[in-house]
Amino acid sequence: MKSEQLLYFQISVIFVKKRTLNIFVLALGVLFTISASYALIAPDDDLDKNAVPAPEIVISDNISTPDVSTPQLESLPEDQAIDEIAKEPTVTTLTHRIKNGENLSVIFEKMALSKKDLYRITHSNDLGKQFAHLRVGKELIAKTDAEGQLQELIYRKNAIETLIATRHSDNFDVTIQTKDIKTQVASTKGTIQSSLFLDGKKAGLNDNLVMRLANIFAWDIDFALNLRKGDQFTVVYEKHLVDGQQVDDGEIISAEFVNQGQTFTAVRFIEPDGSKHYYTPDGKSLRKAFLRTPVAFARISSPFNLHRKHPVLNRIRAHKGVDYAARTGTPVKTTGDGRIIFRGRKGGYGRTVVVKHGQKYTTLYAHLSGFKRGLKTGSRVKQGQVIGYVGQSGLATGPHLHYEFRINGVHRNPLTVKLPHANPIKKSLLAEFKAQAQPLLAQLNKAKASHLLAQNQQ
Repeated sequence: MKSEQLLYFQISVIFVKKRTLNIFVLALGVLFTISASYALIAPDDDLDKNAVPAPEIVISDNISTPDVSTPQLESLPEDQAIDEIAKEPTVTTLTHRIKNGENLSVIFEKMALSKKDLYRITHSNDLGKQFAHLRVGKELIAKTDAEGQLQELIYRKNAIETLIATRHSDNFDVTIQTKDIKTQVASTKGTIQSSLFLDGKKAGLNDNLVMRLANIFAWDIDFALNLRKGDQFTVVYEKHLVDGQQVDDGEIISAEFVNQGQTFTAVRFIEPDGSKHYYTPDGKSLRKAFLRTPVAFARISSPFNLHRKHPVLNRIRAHKGVDYAARTGTPVKTTGDGRIIFRGRKGGYGRTVVVKHGQKYTTLYAHLSGFKRGLKTGSRVKQGQVIGYVGQSGLATGPHLHYEFRINGVHRNPLTVKLPHANPIKKSLLAEFKAQAQPLLAQLNKAKASHLLAQNQQ
């Protein structure tokens, strides 16, 4: 019995020793881990003063999990963030360049958009109707959601205006966004080497500005006959800018043309009613009752000659007008205000228009290829208004305009006849005119001086 008790006691001692050893080893492990952790912490002198202090370690016999609330993270877990992104609406942008023959209905069908939305847009307000007037070459932009439902329709009419239709529930609001236009003053100077059109382009003027320059001096200078190599022009004009980019040329505000040594100067004057006209610096109107030429930039192929030999009839036959050679279809303008008293075919003249100007003056335009639509015998026309187009109807060997000028029924040479002036500026407006003209003339003189200086430095 004693031997059994002794054996039990020995076994107990061994078990206690082994358990004690395990506890000791475990304690050593904990102490080693704590030491290693503290070894990674910088000395107190290197610690950031703003750093959060390490939590106090409390050893307790009663091991339990403390009730600590975890602060909410600024960013969502990855799987939840993906779910949130998936909830955001998907927008698809469709762009269609408008082709010839397409209308809004055809385009909606090609873009798989609802015809109901088309109706809602075009009938939303007066602006919505503008979507029905699309220009070839421009773009129509549609933005749709994940189900393909139209959310926004955008049409840029020009560099300034953009038409936008935005969905609100089952309807659309149509608005127009307008960009601000800034106006700058520019100037140029040129010398005639071949023609006003070509040399104007070389000087930096576009087609519109060249035509405006010709129209300003059209009463004094025949650009088909009187232009000479070495003639000079200076132009001060407006430029319209949007977002720093030029979108259009404004009007000419002052100009000078030196033709065969004679100087012509024009300044713009804005009348009290808003109309704009050009005058000489002393207030005389540049406008006359008649233009010198009815065709822009044409070449005189046959002058006024009472003893000319007719090219078709081959016999001496007075040429009681001036022939302007130009391409078929070139616009023909009436040289003065008046009323059409004949429009039709007239023997060897072919297609002809005759305009009566008051009691004394009559002009004739012959060999036309066609007439301007909307005009007829009895129609009133304004100076510079298109009445027909150059052709070679009747007895003509090539496309040209035959132009006649009559005073009290007597043929006069259109190139040399003295033309009556329009009325000068009213005396009551003369002071206001001079106030407007003074800075414009100063800009013109400055432009001439700067361009002359630039030429001398080359």
